[in-house]
Amino acid sequence: MPDLKSIPDEVKWRLAAKLAALLPALYERAYRDVVGEVYDEIEQEIWMELSRMALDIIRDLSLPKGNASEIGSSLRIVMAVLFGPDYKSETLEISNGGAVILIKQCPLADSSYDTGAGETRTFRRCMALTLTTVPFLNKDYSARFVRTLCTGDRQCEIKIEEAQQPHTHENGKK
Repeated sequence: MPDLKSIPDEVKWRLAAKLAALLPALYERAYRDVVGEVYDEIEQEIWMELSRMALDIIRDLSLPKGNASEIGSSLRIVMAVLFGPDYKSETLEISNGGAVILIKQCPLADSSYDTGAGETRTFRRCMALTLTTVPFLNKDYSARFVRTLCTGDRQCEIKIEEAQQPHTHENGKK
């Protein structure tokens, strides 16, 4: 009889990641009607909290986060760790202070299609995670979505750029 050690790590990772990508849609189907209108608010808090896990992964793996390109590459690795090897993406450096993550295949989007979960809700999950994680990694940077798979685009495009600094008055006060 096979034991856990006889199962290749790649297979264990793929199965665990498939479950991780499927869970949000399953929870939504089970709880949305019961919880009602506050479901989106509660779920967003959960996905924002996951950004702390993303930060832990980046620290544990000693991934770089000094500029937009490094943040993009590190975030791609985190997403693949969390959601599995079927997460297909690349990072393009567009300037010294900017980069774009191109996501060509996303298990979260795939799960939303497979289970009939709302595409907009899937986008909100990813948005909460991504927009919270980027400034956690480096407070000088922010992210914004340009295109999204889960709302019908052929790929996701997430632009990482230097965060806009608040305007100051002449005397230096905000």
